[in-house]
This record gives sequence, C-alpha cells and structure tokens, in this order.
Amino acid sequence: MTAARGPLTPCVGGCGWTARFALPLLLLNALLTLENHGPGLWPRPALRLSFELVVALLLLAAWIASRGRPGIGVLRMLAAASSFWVVARYLDVTVSAVFGRQLNLYWDSRHALEVLRMGEFSAWQIGMGALAVMAVPLLLYALALRCWRAVAQALAWTPPRPAIGLAGLLLGACFAAHGIGGRDTRWFFSMPVAPILAHQAGVLAGQLLPGQASARLAPSPDFAQGGLAGLHGADVLLLFAESYGVTTLDDPRQAAALAPQRAAFAQALAAGGLQVVSARVRSPTYGGASWLAHAELLSGVDMQDPGAYELLLATQRSTLVRHFQASGWRTVNWMPGLQRPWPEGRFYGFDRYGDAERIGYRGPAFGYWRIPDQVSMALLHAQELTSPPSQRAPRFMVFATLASHAPFRPLAPYVTDWHKLTGHEAYTSAEVARSLALPVSWQTPVPAYLESLAYTFRWLGDYLEHRAPRQLLTIVIGDHQPLASVSGTGASWDVPVHIISGDAALLRRFEAHGFKPGLLPEPEPAAMRMHALTPLLLEVFDGSRTGLPGAAE
Repeated sequence: MTAARGPLTPCVGGCGWTARFALPLLLLNALLTLENHGPGLWPRPALRLSFELVVALLLLAAWIASRGRPGIGVLRMLAAASSFWVVARYLDVTVSAVFGRQLNLYWDSRHALEVLRMGEFSAWQIGMGALAVMAVPLLLYALALRCWRAVAQALAWTPPRPAIGLAGLLLGACFAAHGIGGRDTRWFFSMPVAPILAHQAGVLAGQLLPGQASARLAPSPDFAQGGLAGLHGADVLLLFAESYGVTTLDDPRQAAALAPQRAAFAQALAAGGLQVVSARVRSPTYGGASWLAHAELLSGVDMQDPGAYELLLATQRSTLVRHFQASGWRTVNWMPGLQRPWPEGRFYGFDRYGDAERIGYRGPAFGYWRIPDQVSMALLHAQELTSPPSQRAPRFMVFATLASHAPFRPLAPYVTDWHKLTGHEAYTSAEVARSLALPVSWQTPVPAYLESLAYTFRWLGDYLEHRAPRQLLTIVIGDHQPLASVSGTGASWDVPVHIISGDAALLRRFEAHGFKPGLLPEPEPAAMRMHALTPLLLEVFDGSRTGLPGAAE
C-alpha cells in the first residue's frame, strides 16, 4: 500500500497548491468580469481575464519575492480594492444595460430614490434592497479577503517567480489588447474598471470643482433676431412625448404594432383639416433625464454634458419661453409629473407653472405618476384655451406627457367624453382597479410601452380633430429613446419630431429645412441635434426670410 501511494504524493501536493492558487483567482476574476446584456439587473460572468486582477497578482507576487509573506494590512487593502472594483463594474454594466447609457454618478445618485418609487415597489422590497446595498459590499470584502489570503499563502509556499512571469505576460497582453485606458473587449480581456472610475471622477470634478462646468456651456442662438410674425397669432403646443424614440420606427416589430394607431392618428389629423411634417433629431439624453431635452430645445444650448444644465439655470440666458413672452404670448408650463417644488424652473420665465398639485386634477391616482395624460390635456384646454382667440392672448404651452414613462403602467383607459375628465368621476372604480391590476414588468416592458404610445396617439388625435383651436400649431417631439430593454443595445439617440398645423405655408417652410410630409421621417445618417432645432424654429416662426416657401412678403 505504501509503495502504491508513493507516486501520487507529488500530484497530491501539486494539485493542492494549484487549487489553493487557482480557485480563488478564478472566483475573483469571475466577479471582476461581470457583464449584463439586459434587460434585468442580474449580471453574468464572462470568459475573459480581468486587467485589474492581473495587475494585483503581479504586485502581490513581486512583494512576496522581495519582502516575504504580506501582512494582514496589505491583504485587507487588496480585498477592499477588489470589492470596490466589483461594485463599480456592476453599476457600470447594469446601468448601460437598463438605460442604454453610461452611469453618471452625479445625476443618477441624486435620482435613485425616485426611480425606486416609480417602480411601484412595496415597502418590504425597498427595505430588503436597502439591506442588500449595505450587506453586499461587506460580503464581497469578506470573500475577497479569503481569496487573497489563499493566493498569498500559495505564493509564499513556492517561489513566486512563475507567477510573476505569468502575470507579467498577461499584463503585457492586456495592454496590447486595450491600449492604456482603452475599453476594447474583443480579445480575451474584459473592459478594465480603471477607466470607469476615472470617468466618474472626471464627472464629479466637473460638477463640484469651481469653474470647471462654466467652461463647457455652449453659446445660445440669437433670440433677438426676428419675431413671430409667421405664426399669425396662433396658439402653440410644444408636447414632449415621454420616451418616444425612433425605435418605434426602426424596430420592425414595434413599427408594425403601432402602424394601425399611427394610421388612425393621421386620419384624425386629416379629418380635422390638419397636415403634418416630420423629421428626426438627436436627443442629449437616453433612457431618462428628460429635463435635459426640455432645456436643450427651450434654450437652444447643447445639454449633452449634464453639467451644463445646472449652469444654464444659473444664467440669464434667453429661451423660447421669453421669446414668445416678448411677442405677446402667454406662456404656460404644464408638468403634471412634477410632484415637488421646482424653484429652478424660474429660469424659463413662464407666466404659469402647472404641476401635479396645481393643474386641478381631482380624480383617482394611477400609480406613481397619478394623472393620466388625457386628463392633463383636458384640464389645459379647459383652463387656457376655451375663450375665443380674439378675446385672449395667444398661448405658448409646454406639456410633458407621462403615460410612456417607464415602467409604462398603470395606464388609464381612454375616455370618449372629454367633459367628464375635468371632474371627480372621470373614471369608475372598476376602471381604476383594472388598470392597477395589470402587472409592471421590467423584464418584458415592450408590450406595455407600445400600449402607452397607442394611448397617446388616440387621445391626441381625438383632441386635435374635435377640440383644439383651429389655428393651433402642435409640435410633438420625443424627449429621448426608451430604456435599452425596449430600444435595444446600441440604439441611436434619435427621436421623432412632428409639426402639426392647418397652415400649409408654415409647413412648407419646415419642408424647406428637410422635414418630410407625414408621420414617418426617413432615417438619416447624422440627425440634427436637438439644440439646432431651436434656431430653425426661430427662423420658421419669423417667416420673413425671403426665398423660403410661404415666407411673409
């Protein structure tokens, strides 16, 4: 028996060393190479190598070769760094998968609680999530400490030169694959965490350090040139359609699903004596942060850098709102989604601010957003547009819809009798119960998203056909694409814009700038940026430029 065991002894020792060395590294590597391709929050490990892990292994092996086994303080630093890298990587890949954009630590951290509230989570779910947020980093730290202790013991048990050579070889290959600071994942190496952290540090520095953000604010268009003669005193409704992106045009299944509703909408416009021209513009944001799109179009200032928003609100720059005001229009901000004070909104200079508490809704609440879009439009019409145009100042109204905001439910039913919408009994208790009973799905959100846009096409078409003032100019523009779980990974940031009016000469001026008749704007390789639409609107509304079709003589 003894003779039989002899040849196995080296294998047992060698295999044990390999297990103590390799298994902890494999576990750390799996955590540091997480990927998330959506639509949910659960990542998965990738069959790649971690750049940071190779660097840490090289440094640890060099330490042991020169100074012997490291103390507990060194191992704790490695464990803390590793757990921090894992959390940073998870946040980066998951935000990209869910929202279709990179994490912005400054903005996303400020609105995380609001996102949870929108998700209709119960109190116990939020409580469990809060416990997980506190517990997971501690568990990761404990796990990383055990792994690094095992790796250090294995390296100290045998000369670490092979490990140094292997780590050096892998490190050189990492640089060859990535380049310093690169994000290329086509080789065997995962995207490094270091560039993620460097980017977030730059974002925070740009927001918090004095003088950093001011240098990034782009110039404004010249609001002083021209007026609004080309509108002939018409009311203007600027409707920001929440999450209305070109995915509804470019995704064949989504386009086919909405084709009947688009056709019905076009028929309603024609029946109301209206025409429509459309184009595509590029939003400054994706999957959220609607206020950046609102600010970019109203000010004509590039908002792709989120830091420009707060800086803009601290200036005295002009906006479309003040431009209309100066020409005699009454300006109204209709924002039923605002559920708390908004003092920074004073920047725009609206004559009236209508938020969730001040637009006059007296019916039941439909989920987090409470107020159905059709009701909001009915209240806006009743309070601002019922008097004949000859007896009041023209209106410039900015209305941001809510139905197509994630998670797209609950969705209120369409009501044929618009007069009911302004009272207490707009919806029956059975209708409310049916809407609230439909489950919210973050995993398969596309059906609910399409239903919300079908609802928007229906009530807006009905309103424009039967109730709107005949001279109303309506601008429908998406604020951004929906979440990546709806629009898909790598989708563009483009959104549709529709100009609806009975003034054929006005629409011809838009066509001279590239707008196309109908509701289906053609794909463009480089869509106009949203802030570039603002000076175009100024030019078309002025109507005095000669050479354009329909220009004022």
